[in-house]
Amino acid sequence: MTIFRHTHLPACLLYLIAAQSLPVHAHSHHDSELTEEQLHAPIDAILWMHMALQATVWGVLFPIGMVLGLTRSRWHVPLQSLAFVLTFGGIILGHAHGGRQFPRSFHESLGSWTLLPIFAQLSLGVYLKLHIHERTLRPYAVRAHGVIGRLWPILGWVQGLFGVIVFRGLCGEVGAGQCAAHYIMGGAFIAYGIILAVLLLVGENWTRQSGRSPEWWDSWVIMLWGIVNTFTEHHGGSWSVKDMQHTILGVLWWAGGALGIFLARNNQRNVVPGLIIILTGWAMSEHAQALMLSTKVHAMFGYTLMLAGVARIIDVCFITTTSLATGSLSANDSDHTLAATLPDPRESRSKAKAVSAFRHLPPFLLVTSGLLFMSATDEELDVVHGSGMDHVTYILGMYSLAFLLYLHTVFLLHLYSTTGRNADSGQRTNDVVFSASPNGEIELTSPRAASKWYAPIPREEGAVHVVGEDEDE
Repeated sequence: MTIFRHTHLPACLLYLIAAQSLPVHAHSHHDSELTEEQLHAPIDAILWMHMALQATVWGVLFPIGMVLGLTRSRWHVPLQSLAFVLTFGGIILGHAHGGRQFPRSFHESLGSWTLLPIFAQLSLGVYLKLHIHERTLRPYAVRAHGVIGRLWPILGWVQGLFGVIVFRGLCGEVGAGQCAAHYIMGGAFIAYGIILAVLLLVGENWTRQSGRSPEWWDSWVIMLWGIVNTFTEHHGGSWSVKDMQHTILGVLWWAGGALGIFLARNNQRNVVPGLIIILTGWAMSEHAQALMLSTKVHAMFGYTLMLAGVARIIDVCFITTTSLATGSLSANDSDHTLAATLPDPRESRSKAKAVSAFRHLPPFLLVTSGLLFMSATDEELDVVHGSGMDHVTYILGMYSLAFLLYLHTVFLLHLYSTTGRNADSGQRTNDVVFSASPNGEIELTSPRAASKWYAPIPREEGAVHVVGEDEDE
């Protein structure tokens, strides 16, 4: 089929997008008997309430509840219970609205299938609260509950995306292939940015324990995606310019990914993933488009992706501490123990703040580039062009959405670090005092844990005694 040309996606994924425009007989008010008046009627208040309620529940409440569940917070059950009640209300509103009607779509079908994990998660939650079969069935129920809970943000994102497609009437039979390419690749960039933020902000300990550098994982994904892309771009006949460009991008990815995997052996850092991101951004910025608006949006997407690659290389080469590369945590790399060299605390805090600030740049730019690519389909830009909006307004609007999405991401990461079983460690601040730990080491702890009568005493002149050294004299 011609609608699947110039894409690099499996046929099953393309089918999901194409299914948006294919009528399926299920409910009488959603079949091919819909009139033009019903298809173009105004949106009534009930439908607006459905969209607002489900966006709030699946975009905000469920992700927060998932994080509270991961930290074993006592607020997990109340919040998730409220979210389940609200989402059932949203489902009712979605079937009770008047005004505009829509053909049967994958959004509606997925909404019906979503009831299965909803009831499964509710049943598992109630079962776990009973605390029965502790040594037989309960451990498996805990794992199943955790797996389904972690899928919640992904399920909400996919369902919300299909809802927007139906609402705007996008991705018909002609544009399904391009929609699939833009939405899945753009969503992959967003997921890449969010995962990178998790690894850099709260996942360093896991990265050390895994024995693999972040570039090892990146390179494997890049290589596998490149192999798929190389053999799915051209579908017979003469080679177009875009066929050749997309195919050579696949070759670039698997060749560069293979190099990145080799360089990442023995837990070593390397710049290959960042370089591939830069080259991909440059290629996207040079894509010729039918509309000047589309050309400008694609160019900005490419520039943003290039900047993300540059920031990633700077982070690997100049920002990341040596402890992440070696997989070990020495005294000089620790933020929580007293180093033997006693560096200037003010200088250390200043460098730590600079590192923390810069590390947000690569994931934020990846999230932004993903949103720009998702918003650059021909159908979307035709609508924008028809409304009279220029590329500056449109691009700044996408950046605004990226700020909000990244704000939500870092808020969830902060919530993970400061709630439930992580609440004690989350109370620590940069203003620290020394206190003795049970094993005899000197640890940096929060002033909240220190006595209110504590006051530092002046250091005596003379040799500095290094804590922890054995004295044989």
